Amino acid sequence: MNVEAILRGKGRAVATIRPDQTIAMALTALRDRNIGALVVSDDGERVDGIISERDMVHGLAEHGAALLSLNVAAVMTRRVTTCDPSDSVADLMALMTNRRIRHLPVVDDGKLVGIVSIGDLVKNRLDEIEYEAHSLRSFIAGA
Repeated sequence: MNVEAILRGKGRAVATIRPDQTIAMALTALRDRNIGALVVSDDGERVDGIISERDMVHGLAEHGAALLSLNVAAVMTRRVTTCDPSDSVADLMALMTNRRIRHLPVVDDGKLVGIVSIGDLVKNRLDEIEYEAHSLRSFIAGA
């Protein structure tokens, strides 16, 4: 299974924020969408960074309450690990585990086309295992 299959199921919508918007705006967006990260992008197509709950916790520890008025660019992760629609779920699960990241923007030909989370990958893997178990049970019952 690959990322493209996950995007077909969940959709390609990506929550983005501009780097000049405030952390307060980013927090509101995370809360309103019930998500854990926003892709930072000036144009909605290029990945300039990512800002996650973890980035904000680090920012709060460093800046205190002043964090809320800072721009997203002040605390975002600039070196973003991305993936391709053709990447395999198994490879990305290993990558995310090894790098301790929970969100991967999906980039195709330099353009942002989706995002996958560790939850998306785990759900996909559980669905595969459930399908395999069902198939085996059906095979055994039919034998």
